[in-house]
Amino acid sequence: MRTIPFPCPACGAASTSVFYEQFGIPMNSMLLLDSESVARSFPKGDLALGYCHDCGFITNSLYDPGSSEYSQRYESSQAFSGVFNSFAHGLAQRWIDRHDIRNKTVLEIGCDKGDFLALMCELGNNTGIGIDPAADPTRQIDSEAAGRMSFIADFYDEKYAHVRADVVICRHTLEHIPNVFEFVLGVRKALADQPNALVLFELPDSYRVLRDRAFWDVYYEHCSYFTMGSLARLFRKAGFDVLKLERDFDDQYLLIEARPSASIPATSDALAEEDDFADVLSAVEAYELEIAADLEGRRSALAKRTDAGQRVVVWGGGSKGVAYLTSLGLAHEVRHAVDINPYKQGKFMAGFAQAVVGPEALVSLAPDVVVVMNSIYVDEIKARLVELAVPAMVTTTDDR
Repeated sequence: MRTIPFPCPACGAASTSVFYEQFGIPMNSMLLLDSESVARSFPKGDLALGYCHDCGFITNSLYDPGSSEYSQRYESSQAFSGVFNSFAHGLAQRWIDRHDIRNKTVLEIGCDKGDFLALMCELGNNTGIGIDPAADPTRQIDSEAAGRMSFIADFYDEKYAHVRADVVICRHTLEHIPNVFEFVLGVRKALADQPNALVLFELPDSYRVLRDRAFWDVYYEHCSYFTMGSLARLFRKAGFDVLKLERDFDDQYLLIEARPSASIPATSDALAEEDDFADVLSAVEAYELEIAADLEGRRSALAKRTDAGQRVVVWGGGSKGVAYLTSLGLAHEVRHAVDINPYKQGKFMAGFAQAVVGPEALVSLAPDVVVVMNSIYVDEIKARLVELAVPAMVTTTDDR
C-alpha cells in the first residue's frame, strides 16, 4: 500500500493508503442507455481505493462528486425478484415489529422508485416521504399505501432538514456519498429536537467484498466502503448512539440501527461487533496481493470457453454486471446480459455496450454458460431456465 495525503471523509485523518486501482471505468453503471454507441462512449473515470488506518473506512480518492448521474433514468430496482422481495418484506416487518413503527411518519433518503417505502407504509400503516433524484412521480406504485406516500425528486441535504419524521431510513445510498461524515452529521442535525427518532441504514458489507475479492462489487459510483466497525464509528462521531449492527441478505448487507445521542460525538460504548480492525486490515492486504492473479485466472478461464465456441451470457444487467465485465475486459467475449427488470430490457450496459435482454431471449440466444452476478439468486435463475427449457450450465461469480 502507498500512503497518499487524502483526508479520510469519515474521521478526518490526514492520509489514506491506496491498495486497489482501476482506470477508465464507467462513471455510472445503473443508467438506462438507449444505444450501443451511447453505452460505448459513456464517460469514464478512475478509482483508487484508500484505507484509513485510524477508523477503517475505505474511499475512492479519485472520485469526482459531480460525475455520477442520478436521475429518473437511474434504474436500480430489484423488486422484480421473488427472492429480493422476500428479503425486503422480512426486513420491513422486522424493523416495524422491533421498534413498533406503526402509524408513524417514515422518511426514506435515497428511496429510488419507492418500493421499500411502500412496504413500510403498508405493513405499519405509516405515512411515507421519499427523497431521491431517481424518484419518478409518474411511475405508478401498486400499493394500498400509495395515497399516503409523497416523493421529492432531489438529493437530500440541509434544505430538507425541516421535513419531520419519526423514522429515517437510508438504504444503499451512503456508499454513493463521498463526504460521509458531513452527510450523517446533517441527518443528526435535522433530528436535533427529536431524541426519540429512529435511524435505520442499510448498505453493502465491504468486509465480504475484501475477503472474497468480490471485484464485481467495486465500481465508480460506490465511492465509500464500510465494515461494521467503520460504520458504527462514523455514526458515533456524528452524534448517534448505535443500537444494533447486523448482516443480512447472505451477509452481503450491513444494517445499523441508531438514535440521536445527547452529544456530538456520542459517548456511548462501542458494540462488540465493531472490533474488526485486525480482520479488515488483513483482508485489505490480501486483496492487494491477490486481486491481480484472481482477475487473470478468471479472464483466462472465460477465454477458454469462448475460444472453444461456447456462448456466454451474464445474468444481471446492473452495477455488478458492468463491474464484472469491465474489470475482466470482456469487450467481445460476452455480448448479452439478462435482467428480469423490464425497464432495463432493450437497453445497453455502460462500457462495452452489452445488450440487456429478458430471460425469454435466451431461448433463441441458446447460451452454453450463464454467469450469475449474485449467487443469492442462483436457484431462482435455475428455475427460470428450466421453465424456458434452456439447458445452459449455470455458474456464479463465487466460482473460481
